[in-house]
Amino acid sequence: HQVMATPNLLRSHPMFFILVGIPGMEKSHTWISVPVCMMYSAALLGNLVLLVTIVKDRSLHEPVYFLCMLAVCNLLLSAATMPKTFSVLWSLSTQISFSGCLAQTFSIYFVFVAELAILLAMAFDRYIAICNPLRYTAILTRSVVGKVGVAALIRSFCIIFPAIFLLKRLPYCGHNIMPHTYCKHIGVACLACSDISINIWYGVAAGFLSVGLDATSITISYVLIFRCLWGLLSPRASPEALHTCGSHLCVITMFYTPAAFSFLAQRFSQHVPRHVLISLANLYVVVPPMLNPIVYGVRTRQIQEHVAHLL
Repeated sequence: HQVMATPNLLRSHPMFFILVGIPGMEKSHTWISVPVCMMYSAALLGNLVLLVTIVKDRSLHEPVYFLCMLAVCNLLLSAATMPKTFSVLWSLSTQISFSGCLAQTFSIYFVFVAELAILLAMAFDRYIAICNPLRYTAILTRSVVGKVGVAALIRSFCIIFPAIFLLKRLPYCGHNIMPHTYCKHIGVACLACSDISINIWYGVAAGFLSVGLDATSITISYVLIFRCLWGLLSPRASPEALHTCGSHLCVITMFYTPAAFSFLAQRFSQHVPRHVLISLANLYVVVPPMLNPIVYGVRTRQIQEHVAHLL
């Protein structure tokens, strides 16, 4: 499977990569694909139903548009990875072009960082709704929600776009066998035959500017929210307000927990079997998108009623 090394190739990138899938579990690829396919189908169905419900019913308030953005991100995140993953697991095509690999890498991280920003915006939405309810509709207008969405995309682009140049500048010396089901930044960089310290430090910086700052901001938002709840005089107010935060906290937990496991597993990869790392990476892009619409559908009566009416 190795591409023959020539003087020109030593200074350039390979024409394509070969995705191995889950190393050591090649014989089980077909069986592994069954539950993954079921989860992917559930993610597609759940998020599409949620989107149609939000788009068709104009009576839903502006903050639900954050949920709409989240559903779009869920669809894009799984769509950027799952088709190629199934192609590898079903042995239909294990090759991906160098340009295609870079495009997939950019798409995955671009959507991931945008989704982080939307979760942060939803935390701010809950803070305004609970701590400053009288000004809620004046602050979170449709225009503001739209600007937040655009800002999330611009920030994501600025953080992730340098990764493409960092990967293109590396020489690969004919190395094109990638032990994974889809392309990831550090997975591609590790195939290079030169120093990748810049890529590693870029990954750390990008993680801090996205996950680190957003997680800190969300934590601060909820500290302020719980302070407001603690000070509410009405005994009925706290349970209602807490319920509005419950769905968001569930989604944040589902989004950040697998990401934290994946990040820590990669940092201590010498102690974690490779098939576990790759299985985690696959679950990460399909489980949160599958569960998010279920959480909001079960916990939000307004959405339940509109979905029932739609069906």
